[in-house]
Amino acid sequence: MPTLTTFDLAIVAAYILGMTLFGLWFSRCQKDLKTYFVGERNVGWFLVLVSIVATETSAVTFLSVPGTAYNPAGGNMTFLQLAIGYILGRIIVAGLLLPMYMRGELFSAYQVLREKFGPGVQRVASGLFLVTRTVADGLRLYLTALVMQYVGWCIEVAVMVVGVVTIAYTYLGGMKAVLWTDLIQFIIKIAGAGLAGLFVLRVIPGGWDTVVTVGGQAGKFTWIDLSFDLTKDFTLWSGLIGGAVFSMASHGADQLMVQRYFCAKSLGEARLALVLSGFTVFAQFLLFLLVGVGLFVAEKQGVFEVGQATKDEVFGLFIVTKMPVGVVGLLVAAILAAAMSTLSSSLNSSANAVVSDFLKPLIPGRSEHRWVLTSRLLTAMFGVAQIIVALLAHWSGSDRSIVGRVFTVAGMTTGLLLGLFLLGRSRRPVPTLAVNVGLGCGFIAAVGVWLPSQFGTPILAFPWFALVGAGTTVAIALLLSLLLARSDGPAATPPDRSPQPGV
Repeated sequence: MPTLTTFDLAIVAAYILGMTLFGLWFSRCQKDLKTYFVGERNVGWFLVLVSIVATETSAVTFLSVPGTAYNPAGGNMTFLQLAIGYILGRIIVAGLLLPMYMRGELFSAYQVLREKFGPGVQRVASGLFLVTRTVADGLRLYLTALVMQYVGWCIEVAVMVVGVVTIAYTYLGGMKAVLWTDLIQFIIKIAGAGLAGLFVLRVIPGGWDTVVTVGGQAGKFTWIDLSFDLTKDFTLWSGLIGGAVFSMASHGADQLMVQRYFCAKSLGEARLALVLSGFTVFAQFLLFLLVGVGLFVAEKQGVFEVGQATKDEVFGLFIVTKMPVGVVGLLVAAILAAAMSTLSSSLNSSANAVVSDFLKPLIPGRSEHRWVLTSRLLTAMFGVAQIIVALLAHWSGSDRSIVGRVFTVAGMTTGLLLGLFLLGRSRRPVPTLAVNVGLGCGFIAAVGVWLPSQFGTPILAFPWFALVGAGTTVAIALLLSLLLARSDGPAATPPDRSPQPGV
């Protein structure tokens, strides 16, 4: 088992110390919730853009996307079709949902649902976000720890180091610390991936020309699949349609992303950041996939031995076995950066959701100082919860395939939330009863299309799950709304317009 040299360890330690000091620096200005959760709403579009991209690029993405192209069993660059759908989805969110979020002084995406359907739907949506986010990001923390085994860290040590450091700078610095550390972490990640790509070319005889020749012969540069097979993950149709809806859900109905728009100076800057983030993610995925093609060619040329490593482990294996001293430390820091950028955003957003959607409407008149203290404590609590999830996943013997299934279910829940926000855009009032029934039916439908894949007979690929969840929720709610109207049933539940201090 490879271990880090003293110099590499020093680089990793310097990165960890730097993140903690960043949080301490920004702790000086945490005077109210506007500062702690939305960065005083004066953040420029570029920093918002970088934070969006850094947050959605976890350590799992950093390592597994190269594995998608490397995969000797037919892997190629068709993943990019999904990235095209991500761009389309963000454009729709920028035009359809962002104006709704940027009105007033909102802190949580789910406060919009309170205005439309009352506090019950708001709390159900927020609770769904909290449970999903805690479990999914706890498992991402576990997968990061699995990768760190390659540098000689045991699972428990890796979980605690990543978890505790992320808690520390998020607890201290709030959203401003998250945004600025996202920028640093994004630079480290992209620089690390770029360096890795250069070293892959360096070890391959003939460099890029060999990659083009050997990779081309193996079909590694194929990026368009026009087949209509709904069970295939990456086709043009699943990318354009399923990917667009998935992106609408993840970037239009998830507090993790919506909170970043609240930080922007204006609606225009939030829109610019969101749309350009789609093109940035496309370029980032292209870089990761090219690294994966290079790894495939390196193995074929006999200059890189993979052994028993899975496709998701190959990039990590190359880093620790082929990269020189110093660069290994930088790339390990890049893996940690990918993990921490997602986890820190999750902690701050989860604390925000609890305060804005549950506590503050029920406890009026509390001072801003006490709310900031409460938010910090909640940040720490969610961090501990994610650490516990990661450790339980390890102790229960969970593997990547099990974790991947859980991520798929987590992705489906964002489709349900998207359905709620689309109902909120309906021109005619939708009764709360219809909304709740639609949400329940959407959940049943999403689980129904997911379950067959667990028994080896998939009926739909994962990019379609969000569409099924959102589409069923909207369709059933609107149909029931019409039926209730025809039978002179109750009108939509009057929204709760009771004052909410500071919101």
